[in-house]
Formats: sequence, structure tokens, C-alpha cells
Amino acid sequence: MTVLHIAGDETLIRLDSGAVLTLAVGSRRTAAAFFRHEPPTEAEMENAIMAVEDELMRVRSLIPEGTSLETTDAAVRGIALLGGAAAAGTIVFSVEAVERLFDRLAAVMLGRPASVDGIPASREFAATLLILREFMHHLKFAEVTVRPAAG
Repeated sequence: MTVLHIAGDETLIRLDSGAVLTLAVGSRRTAAAFFRHEPPTEAEMENAIMAVEDELMRVRSLIPEGTSLETTDAAVRGIALLGGAAAAGTIVFSVEAVERLFDRLAAVMLGRPASVDGIPASREFAATLLILREFMHHLKFAEVTVRPAAG
């Protein structure tokens, strides 16, 4: 199992072995570094994508193939709900559903009113969705299981 936590300043990955990998991209940090507009522009998003990809390539070989991806992040739960997942205790959200939601964000970036789709126009939402999308795509996770946060 691989556990993903997208924090404000970094993204943490806990592996089955207990090792924790840290990526220098997080929702707030990525938004502050790359997004000047709300929603971000295409050029801003492309630059952010390149930075996130660079971070992922650094750790790609350390993440075992065939593991499942899990998170308890409230922001990822929100993304899954925006993407059409049922508001259940545990949500399984596919990479295809993440891509569809990213396409909706892209339409908002191109001028479609965010209110039409209910997509947040915030930079941090865009950064979180971007990190999740790139993580799942480049590390070949077909789905993410979103568990309720403990507590």
C-alpha cells in the first residue's frame, strides 16, 4: 500500500516498508510558486505540471509497482465528491475520473464559468488536483481509495 498526503508545503508518500518520501510540492506551495491567476492560466498550469513531474521522477523508482494508493486527505475527498463519487465512508476514485475532473478545470481555465460545473476556481484546489492527477498518471495508479480521516 502507498499512502498519499498532499499537504500545504509538501506531499508525503508512506510506503508499505514504513519509509516516507517527501516531495517539494504541496497545494499551497505549488499555488504560490506557479499560479498568479484564479483560476490559473494554461501557461501557469503547464509550468506547474513540469515542476510536479520533476519531483515525481525523483521518487518514481522507489515506489513499488502494483501497490494500492490510499489517502485520508479531506481535499482529495472533496475532489472525489466533485468528480461524482458517492459521499460514502470510503471512496474509490479512478484515474479516469480524476482526468475528467481535470478536464473540467481546464474548461474553467479557458473561460467557462466555474459556477457552471461547481468547480472551485481557487489556486490551491487547482494545485491539489494537479498533484493528484500527475501522481496517479506517472506512477500508474488506476485508482485512489479515500478513507475517512481518523479522529
